[in-house]
Amino acid sequence: MKLTGETLACVRGGREVFSDVRFEVDAGQLLVLRGPNGSGKSSLLRLIAGLVQKTAGRLDLDGGADDVPVPEYAHYIGHLDTLKPALTVAENLSFWADMLGNRKMETVDALDEVGLAALADFPAGVLSAGQRRRLALARLVVAERPLWLLDEPTTAIDAAARQRLFKLIQAHLAGGGMALIATHDDLPFDTRTLTMGGPA
Repeated sequence: MKLTGETLACVRGGREVFSDVRFEVDAGQLLVLRGPNGSGKSSLLRLIAGLVQKTAGRLDLDGGADDVPVPEYAHYIGHLDTLKPALTVAENLSFWADMLGNRKMETVDALDEVGLAALADFPAGVLSAGQRRRLALARLVVAERPLWLLDEPTTAIDAAARQRLFKLIQAHLAGGGMALIATHDDLPFDTRTLTMGGPA
Protein backbone atom coordinates (compact mmCIF):
# COMPACT_ATOMS: atom_id res chain seq x y z
CA MET A 1 0.00 0.00 0.00
CA LYS A 2 1.00 3.60 -0.53
CA LEU A 3 -0.72 6.77 0.67
CA THR A 4 -0.12 9.81 -1.52
CA GLY A 5 -1.11 13.43 -1.00
CA GLU A 6 -0.84 15.81 -3.95
CA THR A 7 -1.14 19.60 -3.63
CA LEU A 8 -3.51 19.29 -0.67
CA ALA A 9 -5.07 22.43 0.75
CA CYS A 10 -7.37 23.06 3.67
CA VAL A 11 -9.44 26.08 4.68
CA ARG A 12 -11.10 26.24 8.10
CA GLY A 13 -13.13 29.13 9.44
CA GLY A 14 -12.30 31.18 6.36
CA ARG A 15 -8.55 30.81 6.95
CA GLU A 16 -6.19 28.79 4.77
CA VAL A 17 -4.56 26.37 7.18
CA PHE A 18 -2.19 24.86 4.62
CA SER A 19 -1.75 24.58 0.88
CA ASP A 20 0.31 22.64 -1.65
CA VAL A 21 1.10 19.84 0.82
CA ARG A 22 2.66 16.80 -0.85
CA PHE A 23 3.78 13.49 0.66
CA GLU A 24 4.09 9.75 0.09
CA VAL A 25 4.00 7.03 2.72
CA ASP A 26 4.72 3.44 1.69
CA ALA A 27 3.94 0.25 3.58
CA GLY A 28 6.33 -0.04 6.52
CA GLN A 29 7.03 3.71 6.63
CA LEU A 30 6.46 6.39 9.25
CA LEU A 31 6.03 10.04 8.29
CA VAL A 32 6.50 12.55 11.11
CA LEU A 33 4.68 15.87 10.85
CA ARG A 34 6.69 18.76 12.29
CA GLY A 35 5.95 22.43 12.59
CA PRO A 36 4.82 25.12 15.01
CA ASN A 37 1.40 25.14 16.62
CA GLY A 38 -1.19 26.29 14.10
CA SER A 39 0.80 25.08 11.09
CA GLY A 40 -1.81 22.51 10.08
CA LYS A 41 -0.45 19.22 11.43
CA SER A 42 -3.68 18.29 13.20
CA SER A 43 -5.79 19.52 10.30
CA LEU A 44 -3.85 17.34 7.86
CA LEU A 45 -4.40 14.25 10.01
CA ARG A 46 -8.09 15.10 10.35
CA LEU A 47 -8.34 15.59 6.58
CA ILE A 48 -6.89 12.14 5.94
CA ALA A 49 -9.24 10.71 8.59
CA GLY A 50 -12.21 12.22 6.75
CA LEU A 51 -13.09 14.70 9.52
CA VAL A 52 -12.07 17.82 7.57
CA GLN A 53 -12.73 18.51 3.89
CA LYS A 54 -9.87 19.30 1.55
CA THR A 55 -10.28 22.42 -0.57
CA ALA A 56 -7.78 21.32 -3.22
CA GLY A 57 -5.58 18.39 -4.16
CA ARG A 58 -5.79 14.62 -4.22
CA LEU A 59 -5.49 11.92 -1.58
CA ASP A 60 -4.99 8.39 -2.90
CA LEU A 61 -4.36 5.01 -1.30
CA ASP A 62 -2.75 2.63 -3.77
CA GLY A 63 -3.56 -0.95 -2.87
CA GLY A 64 -6.92 -0.16 -1.34
CA ALA A 65 -10.28 -1.05 -2.82
CA ASP A 66 -11.67 1.53 -5.25
CA ASP A 67 -15.02 1.66 -3.46
CA VAL A 68 -13.58 2.05 0.07
CA PRO A 69 -12.59 5.60 1.14
CA VAL A 70 -9.21 6.26 2.75
CA PRO A 71 -10.66 6.90 6.26
CA GLU A 72 -11.99 3.33 6.36
CA TYR A 73 -8.38 2.11 6.33
CA ALA A 74 -7.27 4.42 9.14
CA HIS A 75 -7.09 4.59 12.91
CA TYR A 76 -7.22 8.23 14.02
CA ILE A 77 -6.19 9.18 17.56
CA GLY A 78 -6.61 12.91 18.14
CA HIS A 79 -6.35 15.17 21.17
CA LEU A 80 -9.69 14.04 22.62
CA ASP A 81 -9.87 10.51 24.02
CA THR A 82 -13.62 10.08 23.26
CA LEU A 83 -14.39 7.80 26.20
CA LYS A 84 -17.73 7.19 27.88
CA PRO A 85 -17.01 7.71 31.61
CA ALA A 86 -19.92 5.56 32.87
CA LEU A 87 -18.74 2.50 30.92
CA THR A 88 -15.93 0.32 32.16
CA VAL A 89 -12.51 0.37 30.55
CA ALA A 90 -13.27 -2.94 28.82
CA GLU A 91 -16.72 -1.80 27.68
CA ASN A 92 -15.25 1.35 26.14
CA LEU A 93 -12.69 -0.62 24.15
CA SER A 94 -15.24 -3.26 23.13
CA PHE A 95 -17.49 -0.49 21.80
CA TRP A 96 -14.68 0.79 19.61
CA ALA A 97 -13.72 -2.71 18.47
CA ASP A 98 -17.29 -3.43 17.39
CA MET A 99 -17.59 -0.09 15.61
CA LEU A 100 -14.25 -0.36 13.82
CA GLY A 101 -14.63 -4.00 12.77
CA ASN A 102 -11.71 -6.22 11.71
CA ARG A 103 -11.09 -7.22 15.32
CA LYS A 104 -7.48 -8.29 15.75
CA MET A 105 -7.44 -9.48 19.37
CA GLU A 106 -9.62 -9.85 22.42
CA THR A 107 -10.34 -6.77 24.51
CA VAL A 108 -8.39 -7.93 27.55
CA ASP A 109 -5.33 -8.71 25.40
CA ALA A 110 -5.44 -5.25 23.82
CA LEU A 111 -5.70 -3.68 27.29
CA ASP A 112 -2.70 -5.72 28.37
CA GLU A 113 -0.72 -4.30 25.43
CA VAL A 114 -1.13 -0.80 26.91
CA GLY A 115 -0.82 -1.84 30.56
CA LEU A 116 -4.50 -1.47 31.51
CA ALA A 117 -5.67 -5.08 31.89
CA ALA A 118 -5.87 -4.72 35.69
CA LEU A 119 -8.32 -1.83 35.26
CA ALA A 120 -10.64 -3.57 32.79
CA ASP A 121 -13.66 -3.50 35.14
CA PHE A 122 -13.13 0.05 36.42
CA PRO A 123 -15.35 2.87 35.14
CA ALA A 124 -13.43 4.95 32.60
CA GLY A 125 -14.43 8.08 34.51
CA VAL A 126 -11.94 7.30 37.29
CA LEU A 127 -8.93 7.02 35.00
CA SER A 128 -6.07 9.51 35.11
CA ALA A 129 -5.23 11.52 32.00
CA GLY A 130 -2.42 9.13 31.15
CA GLN A 131 -4.63 6.07 31.60
CA ARG A 132 -7.31 7.64 29.42
CA ARG A 133 -4.74 8.22 26.73
CA ARG A 134 -3.54 4.63 26.93
CA LEU A 135 -7.12 3.38 26.63
CA ALA A 136 -7.56 5.46 23.48
CA LEU A 137 -4.31 4.04 22.11
CA ALA A 138 -5.55 0.49 22.75
CA ARG A 139 -7.87 0.99 19.76
CA LEU A 140 -4.79 0.70 17.56
CA VAL A 141 -4.29 -2.94 18.42
CA VAL A 142 -7.80 -4.22 19.10
CA ALA A 143 -8.84 -3.71 15.46
CA GLU A 144 -6.78 -4.10 12.31
CA ARG A 145 -6.25 -0.99 10.18
CA PRO A 146 -3.20 -0.41 7.98
CA LEU A 147 -2.95 3.37 8.41
CA TRP A 148 -2.34 4.99 11.81
CA LEU A 149 -2.92 8.75 12.17
CA LEU A 150 -1.63 9.86 15.57
CA ASP A 151 -1.80 13.42 16.87
CA GLU A 152 0.67 13.97 19.72
CA PRO A 153 0.22 10.36 20.92
CA THR A 154 2.70 10.66 23.79
CA THR A 155 0.76 13.46 25.51
CA ALA A 156 0.08 12.70 29.21
CA ILE A 157 1.76 9.27 29.21
CA ASP A 158 4.83 8.36 31.23
CA ALA A 159 8.12 6.88 30.05
CA ALA A 160 7.00 3.26 30.46
CA ALA A 161 3.81 3.89 28.48
CA ARG A 162 5.82 5.62 25.77
CA GLN A 163 8.02 2.56 25.40
CA ARG A 164 4.91 0.38 25.06
CA LEU A 165 3.56 2.73 22.39
CA PHE A 166 6.85 2.74 20.51
CA LYS A 167 6.86 -1.08 20.47
CA LEU A 168 3.31 -1.08 19.08
CA ILE A 169 4.31 1.37 16.34
CA GLN A 170 7.42 -0.63 15.51
CA ALA A 171 5.40 -3.87 15.23
CA HIS A 172 2.79 -2.11 13.06
CA LEU A 173 5.47 -0.87 10.65
CA ALA A 174 7.25 -4.23 10.60
CA GLY A 175 3.96 -5.83 9.58
CA GLY A 176 3.63 -3.51 6.58
CA GLY A 177 1.53 -0.82 8.23
CA MET A 178 1.89 2.93 7.65
CA ALA A 179 1.80 5.80 10.14
CA LEU A 180 1.63 9.58 10.13
CA ILE A 181 2.44 11.11 13.50
CA ALA A 182 2.26 14.77 14.51
CA THR A 183 4.67 15.25 17.39
CA HIS A 184 7.26 17.56 18.91
CA ASP A 185 9.04 14.54 20.44
CA ASP A 186 11.95 12.59 19.04
CA LEU A 187 10.92 9.09 18.00
CA PRO A 188 13.23 6.04 18.14
CA PHE A 189 12.55 5.01 14.53
CA ASP A 190 13.85 5.61 11.05
CA THR A 191 11.42 8.30 9.94
CA ARG A 192 10.74 10.70 7.13
CA THR A 193 9.66 14.22 8.02
CA LEU A 194 7.08 16.56 6.53
CA THR A 195 7.56 20.09 7.86
CA MET A 196 4.38 22.15 7.87
CA GLY A 197 4.62 25.94 7.52
CA GLY A 198 3.61 28.51 10.08
CA PRO A 199 0.07 29.87 10.46
CA ALA A 200 -1.21 31.89 7.52
